[in-house]
Amino acid sequence: MRRLFYLFLGLLAALGLAGCDAVTMKDLKPGVSTGFDVRDRLGKPGIEWRNDDGSVTWEYTRQPEGTECFMATIGPDNILRSLENVLTPANFARVQPGWTKDQVRRLLGKPRSVQQFTLKKEEVWDWRMPPEFSADVFFNIHFSDDGRVGSTSRTVQPRG
Repeated sequence: MRRLFYLFLGLLAALGLAGCDAVTMKDLKPGVSTGFDVRDRLGKPGIEWRNDDGSVTWEYTRQPEGTECFMATIGPDNILRSLENVLTPANFARVQPGWTKDQVRRLLGKPRSVQQFTLKKEEVWDWRMPPEFSADVFFNIHFSDDGRVGSTSRTVQPRG
């Protein structure tokens, strides 16, 4: 009985966090919200990239357990230009052989995990995708020993 109670509390907490995220994202409006608003609602970004036009892009990942990574682009005037979830099929399809790790990180954000396969001379990064039925789904990028994308793959892991 106690175990069921804790499971129920965990589920409520997870739903509450997801709900908070949705409300927070709705409150941030491109063209209206400022960089201060973004930081107030989302906190310190995981990484910040400076863009050629004077804007900055901030990364807010929900990995390793979430299925989203938000990129907020703030103009030189401190106004939010865009806020988007970059973990989409369209962005996964953009990854090409030969891309560097920096190019991948800039497009998809921080990976859920990084694994080294010494004998294959390969490093694999993965991102959690929305689940399918009763399975966890991951998008994988395989980097060769020169640090460039060799291939991509998708892993489906049935849940116990």
